[in-house]
Amino acid sequence: MNARKSSTSFREAGSRETGLRASIERETKLSVDSTFRLPKLPGRTLPKRVLTSTYYDARDYRLAHAGITLRRRVERRSSLWQLKLPSEDGRREVEIAGGPDAVPAPLARLLIAHLRGDEAVPVATLRTWRTGVRVRGPAGPVADVLLDTVSVLQDWRVTARFRELEIERLDGDAALIEHLEGALREAGAGDHDGRPKLFQALGLPSSPGEPPAADAPIADHLMFMLGRQVTALLAHDPGTRLGGEIEDVHQMRVATRRLRTVLRVARPLLDPEWIEPLRAELAWLGGLLGPARDLDVQMSYFRDEAATLKSRDRRPLERFIEHLGRTREAAQRTLVDQLESPRYLKLVGRLLLAASQPPVVASQATLAAIAAREFKKLRRAMKQLGRTPSHATLHRARIQTKRARYAAELAQAVVGKPAARFTDQAKLYQDLLGVHQDSVLAEQHIRALLASTHGLRTAFVAGRMVERQRQRRENARAALPARWKKLKKLGKKAWRDEL
Repeated sequence: MNARKSSTSFREAGSRETGLRASIERETKLSVDSTFRLPKLPGRTLPKRVLTSTYYDARDYRLAHAGITLRRRVERRSSLWQLKLPSEDGRREVEIAGGPDAVPAPLARLLIAHLRGDEAVPVATLRTWRTGVRVRGPAGPVADVLLDTVSVLQDWRVTARFRELEIERLDGDAALIEHLEGALREAGAGDHDGRPKLFQALGLPSSPGEPPAADAPIADHLMFMLGRQVTALLAHDPGTRLGGEIEDVHQMRVATRRLRTVLRVARPLLDPEWIEPLRAELAWLGGLLGPARDLDVQMSYFRDEAATLKSRDRRPLERFIEHLGRTREAAQRTLVDQLESPRYLKLVGRLLLAASQPPVVASQATLAAIAAREFKKLRRAMKQLGRTPSHATLHRARIQTKRARYAAELAQAVVGKPAARFTDQAKLYQDLLGVHQDSVLAEQHIRALLASTHGLRTAFVAGRMVERQRQRRENARAALPARWKKLKKLGKKAWRDEL
């Protein structure tokens, strides 16, 4: 790739090198017509390239629908396999050299949950003629501006053509990128619908679809909510297996928790013999993802803390972070092993079935009534906190806040803006309780460090860290009453017809 990207080599859960390299691709796409020409830009012209890409997917395009693309790209007889995964900061691009015989095994392992025994087959071939400029700013390269002319091939005959413009961000700041985009728009570029090249070639939509109408059957709302979470879980499954980006484990865990909670709050609407076994399996999956996610949070926090310390105080904390890192690697090996197990793959199949055919039973319950019920439970939990609630009590309040929030999300299409405002405020309240819980876990880790060492410097640093955790908790506790007051007010307004 011409663009400079932060890249990392990855190892499998064992000790064998996979040959995979991954990077985060940050790009802005613009549409252009056949008459568009690149304006004069400061920088150097990039070499012209001709790229032939064969895209692979299951026959039902399940990778594409999950926002994942798999392709083999050939340039000057050099063959490279590329897997592009959803990422919070753009798209994660994973590469490995390989020929046309089959999808390389390290990539195939990342896609086990998606393919589930099916074969990835060629679904489209695109040939791209690429020109571009590496744009420079005052401090160096800012971005690669790439103009692609794409031909869609079928039996090596051109069946369609389109053009698009990409700004691949390098090291430039946001203001420079915005200025560059403005110059390209002045030259005739316009808005892009955001679809990858494969989606344009196959005519696939970019969005998962709109929420059901307010008066749609309850089954439709459940299918939409469950389907959105199953899609999120599977979208982050390959990245979780790969490792290296903490948001993949986070988002996969969030989707797992949401699924389990939605099935719980929707009990009046669903066959109980079907719900409970599925919720039990989701609890198992959440238990696998939890240790990895909690360690990611703690390592990130302690790295930030280390950066504020003097060099001699930083060393004990850095050794502690290395210890957490080794524990995290062990958790990753366990997690990947279980994600390759028949038990997990069976769960994925059951979730896909649940999202397409939830066993709805006859019930007088409504989505608004279900959300109101969870809000009532939250109010009762808050009344029981008292003046000085324990850590465990606040953690339970956090769990109930999540349930009330996810129930509100389920009812949002029916209730409208009042429910949306409640969910937004519930997230803020939940995050505040999360800071409190994170500080509790951080102190537990610090005390474990103290128990394993007798160094005076380590004890000094650990004491400072413990004091900071207590301050974090005090700050969170001080902010809770005002935040709860806002949330309670919004809840009463959202569910006033059901309270």
